[in-house]
Amino acid sequence: MLGTDTSNPPESAVPALEADPYYRRVTFALVPLLWAAFIYAAWFSQTADLTWAGQLGLIIATGGVGGFCINLGHEIGHKRAPLERWLAKLILAPSFYGHFTVEHNRGHHRDVATPEDPASSRMGETIWRFVWREMPGAFKRAWALERERMRVDGQALWSLRNEILQPALITVALWSALCVWLGPQVLLFLIPAALWSNFQLTSANYIEHYGLLRLRDANGRLETCKPQHSWNSNHVFSNWATFHLQRHSDHHAHPLRRFQSLRHFAQAPQLPNGYFGMFPVAYIPPLWFAVMDKRLLAAVNHDPERINFDPRKRETLIAKYQLKPVMAATASTR
Repeated sequence: MLGTDTSNPPESAVPALEADPYYRRVTFALVPLLWAAFIYAAWFSQTADLTWAGQLGLIIATGGVGGFCINLGHEIGHKRAPLERWLAKLILAPSFYGHFTVEHNRGHHRDVATPEDPASSRMGETIWRFVWREMPGAFKRAWALERERMRVDGQALWSLRNEILQPALITVALWSALCVWLGPQVLLFLIPAALWSNFQLTSANYIEHYGLLRLRDANGRLETCKPQHSWNSNHVFSNWATFHLQRHSDHHAHPLRRFQSLRHFAQAPQLPNGYFGMFPVAYIPPLWFAVMDKRLLAAVNHDPERINFDPRKRETLIAKYQLKPVMAATASTR
C-alpha cells in the first residue's frame, strides 16, 4: 500500500549520514525492547490460559520477534565497533542463533551466489529442501571458520574467545533462567519459537540470491560480487522494518555501510514485492517458481551459464526453457 522508494542519498551526504548517531541509537534501543518482548512471550505462554491454537499463534508471533532479533544482529554485527559487535551477540542469543555473525560475515559474503554457499538458493530448489541444506550448512561453516581463526590466532577452540561460544553461553544463561522462573516445560515453547525465528532467516536467504550465479574465470577466480548477484526490493514498509536489508546488492558490495546509506541499483534484479510479501509466496513452491523463474531468466538474459541450478533439476529446466549459453565464460556449476 505504501509503494516503493528508489531514491538514493547523494554521495556527498553519506559521510554525515553514516556519522549521525540517531540511526545507531535506534538499533541500540531495540536490543532491550526485543529481549523484553521475548521474555514476556515466554512468561505469557506459561501463565495465560491458551488453547493449542493460541499457543501456536504465540509461537509464530514470538518467532517473528526472534526474526527481528536476527535482522538487527545482521545490521550491527557487520560493524567494527566492539560495542555493536557485542550487542549483535546479545540480540542473537534469544533464538540460539549466535553463530550467525561468524557464518554470515566470513562465509556467506565470501561465497554468495555460488554453488558452494549453503545460504544461496538454487533455481528449482524449494524452500523446504533449501532449509535442510542451509541451516546445517551454515552451522558447519561457522564452526569451520571459527576453528581456523582460533588456530591462526593460537587460541584454544573451547575458550571464551570463541565467538560462537560467547553468544551460546548467553542463550544458555537466558533459557536456564526462564526454566528456573517458569519451569522446565517452558522449553516446549522456547524451542519451536526459536526454530521459527531461525526459519525467518532461512526465508530471507532463500529469496535474496535465488538462482543467481557469480562466474569464474579461466583460472578459477570468482568474479567480484556485483548488484546483479542479489535480488532487491524498494518496497517502503518492509525496508523500514528490516533496516533496508532489501537493498541487498549494495549491502554485499559495501557490507560496512549502515542501513540509512544503502542505495538502490537500477541494474539489480528486482523482486515483485517486499520480503513480507515474498515469504508466503516462497512457502508455496509452485507459486514461487511461477513468479520467480521467469524473472530469473530475464535477469540473466536466458543464459544458463549465469544460473545457479539445483543439480537435480538442471537438465530438466534447461530443456523446459530451451536455454542455450550466450556467454563465453564458464560457470562454476560444472
